[in-house]
Amino acid sequence: MCFRCCTIWISTCLARFRITLPSVDTPTLELVEEFILHRRMSALQELQLLEIMCSCFQEQSRDAVRQLIFSALFTLQGNQADESRMALLGKLVSMAIAVSRVPILECAATWLQRSHPVYCRRLARVLVDDYCSLLPGSMVPTLNNLSCSCPPFCCQFITAVTTLYDLSTEELTPPVQLLQMVVSWIQDQPRLVLITLLNTPPSSSQPIGSLDLTPLAGLVRWCVKAPLAYRRDGKQDLANGMTETELEAGPLFSELHLSVLQVLLLLPGVLREKGLLGRLALLQPDQLTSLISDLSGLLEELNPLHSDTQTHIQLTLDRLAQALQVSMAAGALLCSRGRDVISCVFYSCDVLCLLQSYPVCSLHRGPESSLFPPPTQQVRTSHSVPLALPTTNHNVPLALPTTNHNAPLNLPHNQSQCTPKPSPQPVTMHP
Repeated sequence: MCFRCCTIWISTCLARFRITLPSVDTPTLELVEEFILHRRMSALQELQLLEIMCSCFQEQSRDAVRQLIFSALFTLQGNQADESRMALLGKLVSMAIAVSRVPILECAATWLQRSHPVYCRRLARVLVDDYCSLLPGSMVPTLNNLSCSCPPFCCQFITAVTTLYDLSTEELTPPVQLLQMVVSWIQDQPRLVLITLLNTPPSSSQPIGSLDLTPLAGLVRWCVKAPLAYRRDGKQDLANGMTETELEAGPLFSELHLSVLQVLLLLPGVLREKGLLGRLALLQPDQLTSLISDLSGLLEELNPLHSDTQTHIQLTLDRLAQALQVSMAAGALLCSRGRDVISCVFYSCDVLCLLQSYPVCSLHRGPESSLFPPPTQQVRTSHSVPLALPTTNHNVPLALPTTNHNAPLNLPHNQSQCTPKPSPQPVTMHP
């Protein structure tokens, strides 16, 4: 009942002063903290509170009121009540997913867009634990439908989990169930990755220290690092030298990489509509530099006794080169022909040469591994063919370098065309 009293209070203030975009005042925050956050509740009382909150958000027709109530409850104030806020937020959003309360999920998407990444990762961790660890597979239909019912939340959630699971350690490798869900969402709704960008006015600026506008940078990092990250620990559970997790995750990362390239091909039209083509970089050079540094670290941790190490290195090179090529051509990565290129692309090429020349201890190469199958089109890196730099003419058709350097890129449009093919023999790179 205390929560209902708070909502009535806020709604009355809005109606009296006719405020359309309110801010949370101090008395409202004190009211929330005293009667909701600081109260000790049993598990049953907590469940009743969550049910009341779901009902109130669902019944409220004004989006401004819903956003204000959500902000009053869960905007972090830097005090002792913040822990209670985060705990209650995780339970509320988890319940909203289970019972399909879209208004709450829309408010949660706004909260993720405005909050610091540290707290966004905490919320993402709670949701992943609930739906991928405690109840794996039991909520598949509900989760799959979420991309249609509330795309803004899905976009922000993907952005949060790509910052949470950065593949730096085995514990920070995304669970297979989470990977399946993300791939399913993006394949069903490719523009979902860009929904926050589409809903953000061109003149508005992101809060300092918030999540990226799109999860593209995190998804590229996932796809590029995955082949080396899964080889890092050197555990061989199956007869072919692969772990069971690797065997499941490999095709998923391949599908995800293809989907990310297809989303990047949609980007020029979206940026042109918003008047941001050539002005907004969704992939930053420092993110690329950080990715290259991570790859160098992963290389040092590889187990050279694995016979397919060179195959995984080559796949990482292919994916990185494809991501660079398409990102620059689509306007997602903005580099001038001067200092940015020297410090970003050329530095990357030096490290790529190091990766390509990495020695494999086994003298006898085994059959080409089907793990992490590459997309239909492969990028063959060569010292004689530099990565294409962006031009002022954005209508020039995109061509990824292949064995025939004059062949255009033909990305498949359905899953039936994504039949994995074994990687060709690698071509030695020279700095």
